[in-house]
Amino acid sequence: MNPFAARTGTPRKGLGSVAHNLGWLLAGRGVTAVLSLFYLAIVTRTLGVTDFGRFSIIVGASQVLVALVGFQTWQIIVRYGTAHRSAGDLDRLGRLFRACTALDATSAVVGVGVAATILSLWGEMLGIGPTLWRATFIFTIIQLLSLRSTPLGILRLNDNFSLAALADSATPVVRLVGAGLVALIHPTLQGFLVAWMAAELLTATAYWLMVARTGNLRLMRRHGHGLRAVVTDNPGIVQFAVSTNANATFTLSSKQFPLLLVGGVAGTTAAGEFRLAVQLAQAMTKLSQLLARAAFPEIVRSIDAGGLRKVGKFLVRSVSVATLVAALVFGLLLLGGQHVLALVGGSEFTNAYSSLLWLTAAGCIDLCTVGFEPVLMAANRAGSAFFVRLAATGTMFAAAFLLAPSMGANGIAAGVLIASVVTAVLLALMLGLAIRRDRLRTEGAVA
Repeated sequence: MNPFAARTGTPRKGLGSVAHNLGWLLAGRGVTAVLSLFYLAIVTRTLGVTDFGRFSIIVGASQVLVALVGFQTWQIIVRYGTAHRSAGDLDRLGRLFRACTALDATSAVVGVGVAATILSLWGEMLGIGPTLWRATFIFTIIQLLSLRSTPLGILRLNDNFSLAALADSATPVVRLVGAGLVALIHPTLQGFLVAWMAAELLTATAYWLMVARTGNLRLMRRHGHGLRAVVTDNPGIVQFAVSTNANATFTLSSKQFPLLLVGGVAGTTAAGEFRLAVQLAQAMTKLSQLLARAAFPEIVRSIDAGGLRKVGKFLVRSVSVATLVAALVFGLLLLGGQHVLALVGGSEFTNAYSSLLWLTAAGCIDLCTVGFEPVLMAANRAGSAFFVRLAATGTMFAAAFLLAPSMGANGIAAGVLIASVVTAVLLALMLGLAIRRDRLRTEGAVA
């Protein structure tokens, strides 16, 4: 199979391409959102709020550790593979795929040592005591072995969003089936961890099967030789890889550190309540991440074709639509948030209502500025995006430590909202500066 034969007929352009990609992402995430409510209900009602807090701390700490070493190879593939794909350069494309696969494998190996070191030195500070250490370490190893950023990038490069959505649906399906079996046969924290680990491994397997189906594994075997040439094939790839890794580390870690802070400050019961609030807020505002992923390939093509000015209309439209969606989402949770918490977790979780509102507000702000960061990444300004995330993460920690003594978990949730506001303002400033520089450079070239 020719991997370049992913698109047939008239190519989709601009918002049409984004809408098509988003449609498949929404289909996959729609399944995830619905099924997640069911398996969350099973886990919370089986374990209770305290043990669910322990479960959440293990999962959250593992995700932080994976974020520290994992590279966003899907962005590397889309950013640099677009030109090779357009030119029909199979050798450079194959080398890029192989290099990203090797980078993921190296990250997994290094990550095991990093995880062991961090858990040994700072486990207590992260809320990981001796009883949770072993489970967290094993869960982290499984997540490292399940890195699937490279196959995800290959599928997105070729606009195989339908196949990516199908592979991604393995996670909620396996979690739901596993949670049901654990609740019936072995209703313990360890049992649910095994189910979650199985979901990670099977999802990674599904992604690689989809890559094989598109013919790209064959491409890697036949054309992916001479890895040393990857750097010369793709100018700036090392800087881009490091910048996106650092940016993703701060982005993903900042989503999990609040939970660990709650666990350390207020205990596992509060962590359980906070985790359910986080899950529901993320489910309601997931559209921001989906829009960013759906738009990134089209943004890369637009910038390659005509510079940053080409994406101006896209940004205006995306902000307008996202603002309307954000207002609707927040209004729904303002009115029915307590009922949703009680429905999913039980009445003991309704204490998390205030945290849910803070976190949802933060997610809504992220949704409104969803197009800003992908544009900076696609325009080779990953360093600017990293600076923004660094500043926002520092702000979140400062706000959380200041507010937690008086507000508890709600203070940490408020810190997340403050960080989202800082992120939105700085991203807008960085993007405006980048567009202005691009315009001046273009006008200077014409003159």
